[in-house]
Amino acid sequence: MMIVLCVGHNTVENKLRAKLVTEDEQTPLQEKLSVLADQIGVFGMWSAGLTFGALCLHLLWATAQGHHNLFSIEFLNHLVDYFIIAVSILVLAIPEGLPLAVTIALAYSVGQMKD
Repeated sequence: MMIVLCVGHNTVENKLRAKLVTEDEQTPLQEKLSVLADQIGVFGMWSAGLTFGALCLHLLWATAQGHHNLFSIEFLNHLVDYFIIAVSILVLAIPEGLPLAVTIALAYSVGQMKD
C-alpha cells in the first residue's frame, strides 16, 4: 500500500528538473564582454574591407601604369592573395576567445584570493 501525496509538476523530481532547466543569466561582466567582442568584430570587418579595397586600388593603379595585364593569371593571383589577406585580418580581429580568457583569469584570481 502507498499513499500518493502529489503528482505531475508538484513532485520532488519535477521540481528539481525545473530548477535544472532554467537558463543562466549573464553577469554584467559577460554582457560587457559580449558588447566589446561585437565592437571589435565590427572594427575588424571594416579594417579587412578597407585593406582589401586599398590593395585592389593599388593593383588597378599598377595595371593602369602597365605593370600588369588586366586579363592575366598574375592579376587574378594578386586578387586572391589580397582576399586571403583580408580574410586573415578578419579572422584575427574577431575575439572569440576573449570571454573565455577573462573567465579563466577571473577563476584563477578567485583561487588565489581563497588561499
